[in-house]
Amino acid sequence: MSPLARFLTFIRFSHTVFALPFALGSMVVAADGFPGWRIFGLILLCMVFARTAAMTFNRIADWEIDKRNPRTQGRHKLLGRSAAITTCVISALLFIATAYFINRLCFFLSPVALAIIFFYSLTKRFTHAAQFFLGLALSVSPVGAWLAVTGSFAWPPILLAAGVLCWVAGFDIIYATQDVEADRREGLRSMVVRLGVPSALRLAGFLHLLMLGGLIAFGISAHLGKIYWWGLLPVPFLLLYEHRIARTLDVALINKAFFETNAVVGLLFVVVTAADRLAR
Repeated sequence: MSPLARFLTFIRFSHTVFALPFALGSMVVAADGFPGWRIFGLILLCMVFARTAAMTFNRIADWEIDKRNPRTQGRHKLLGRSAAITTCVISALLFIATAYFINRLCFFLSPVALAIIFFYSLTKRFTHAAQFFLGLALSVSPVGAWLAVTGSFAWPPILLAAGVLCWVAGFDIIYATQDVEADRREGLRSMVVRLGVPSALRLAGFLHLLMLGGLIAFGISAHLGKIYWWGLLPVPFLLLYEHRIARTLDVALINKAFFETNAVVGLLFVVVTAADRLAR
């Protein structure tokens, strides 16, 4: 692998497709269309810098733990620890600097956003609700994008953020079924460790129902039209497919379904949201 490929694998760059679509969808609704290349570019940079900082911090925090987990034991070979620390610090500073060029509110709230996304990496050491903190970390993105465009809070991005929180917590519970034995050995906490696999999967299903409620509430509060509502019809079927795969407890299938299904959900959301708003 090239150095760039190793770095992108280290930060799981492909998983950007989870949070970014909801930020962009929120951006389009807030701007009632395309906000212009300047704001679009600044939002995109904030997403890249914040996620890079968050992922490198997560790798640093879990450095020794990951070495003992069969699923993650090769991560530390992709990037040195000192390079990871340097990348984390630089990315965090660049995130704050980029927020400065958006507006005053985004700049003042940028350290709060960083604190939220960094805090998640520590939560599995003391709470079984770690998956919900990951959901909270990703739910910051639609609110931040809205603030970047309007400079003020509103209900649509908050309702969307609630949906994102439930969606992420649900699919991370499914993902965590792969690590339940390793987590128990390490004394780490998660909803899967707390409830056991069958009950945790039922909770994930309930959270994904709440996620659908969040998307509905967002559509109503943002006054979205037929394109949005028709475009969301595949989402429950995609989530049902993911849960059907999760029940097999086949690690390879879970990984495939986890990435592909949730990537499609996110991309579908941003496409139908943008199409609906731009069609007016």
